[in-house]
Amino acid sequence: MKPEKKPLGLYIHIPFCKQKCTYCDFYSLPGCDEARMEDYTEALCAHLAELAPYAAGYLADTVYFGGGTPSYLGEKRLVKILKTILKKYRVTKDAEITLEANPDSAGDWKSLKALRKAGFNRISLGMQSACAEELLEIGRVHTADQTAAAVEAARKAGFQNLSLDLIYGLPRQAMSQWRKSLEAAVSLGPEHLSCYGLKVEEGTPLFARREEAELPDNEAQADLYLCVVDYLSSQGYRQYEISNFAKEGFASRHNLKYWTLGEYMGFGPGAHSDLGGARYAYEKDLEGYIRGVRENGPLLSESDRIPPMDRDIEWLMLGLRTVYGLDPREFENRFRRRFRCFLPFLEKCREAGYAVCEEDRWHLTPRGFLVSNQIIGGVLDALAAEKRRRAEAAARGDFRVEN
Repeated sequence: MKPEKKPLGLYIHIPFCKQKCTYCDFYSLPGCDEARMEDYTEALCAHLAELAPYAAGYLADTVYFGGGTPSYLGEKRLVKILKTILKKYRVTKDAEITLEANPDSAGDWKSLKALRKAGFNRISLGMQSACAEELLEIGRVHTADQTAAAVEAARKAGFQNLSLDLIYGLPRQAMSQWRKSLEAAVSLGPEHLSCYGLKVEEGTPLFARREEAELPDNEAQADLYLCVVDYLSSQGYRQYEISNFAKEGFASRHNLKYWTLGEYMGFGPGAHSDLGGARYAYEKDLEGYIRGVRENGPLLSESDRIPPMDRDIEWLMLGLRTVYGLDPREFENRFRRRFRCFLPFLEKCREAGYAVCEEDRWHLTPRGFLVSNQIIGGVLDALAAEKRRRAEAAARGDFRVEN
């Protein structure tokens, strides 16, 4: 009897964009020419074909084109890359195949229809805001009208799984403006919404002028976040991760792989992978990536093999980001140690209104998500203390320590 093939996610990084947003610290290159896009497409297809044998024991059930702005690559190149994937990899018939797009480059329904026909079945639009002043402030190149037009084009092209991205905590953003953006997004009828708190990353233009940007303080950010949770819940969107909300059956299957330690292969400069117990990433260098594929040269910026039993920290950190939370039985079966070392701290979180235990799973409340970094820190401290206790007992030759 043949072993069952394992599920796999494929991530394709398209590093091109029309203009770099003031807050963006992802690897992306504004204003790249057609020739460079063509070279990159060729290299990407060659790399996909080269590494396909490593995925022989897997079934790809999600494919995600992220960026940058993948829609700027153009319909024909995107179709060519996807055809390479469908030819070289075992892809399930019901695979979730996502394309990230900016509204200003996704308004042609005929191009979107060609993408839909090729196999793309989910589209994620970077709406970010419905307020013209906010879009201008953060360097977005589209308008609110273009977002509405892109949604209409996607529906006309046959997309029945649509996601919109929004950002809260923007410079000078008032609750009324944020509410306006939320209401505008919901009025477009997406199946999925991602609502991210603005992070001012070092090295970005926004970081350089953060002092005069009049950013909402932590308390204001918290209010904006709780507004998201309450409003989207009232509109039929279920929160399943700190920043993600979906109608029934439309949670992002690809992103769930990241949060549940699923396996995935990434392609392109800056892309990460987690496959067969190895974590690795490619250099954030477009020219180096193209040259490395062509000449069989070095591509990786990092690589690390992590034993399954050492993934307990990742499991805890990622699990606490989702509403599924932590399942004590899964922890004990997976890592061969008792879950009860976390209970004193988790009980304190429950008393403070930050966590609940439902159906034998511990997960954070919306208010708990606001302080998730501190809670994750407390859980990891409990794990470290338990490991020290075991190590000290073993050093004494005391093997009666309870598991």
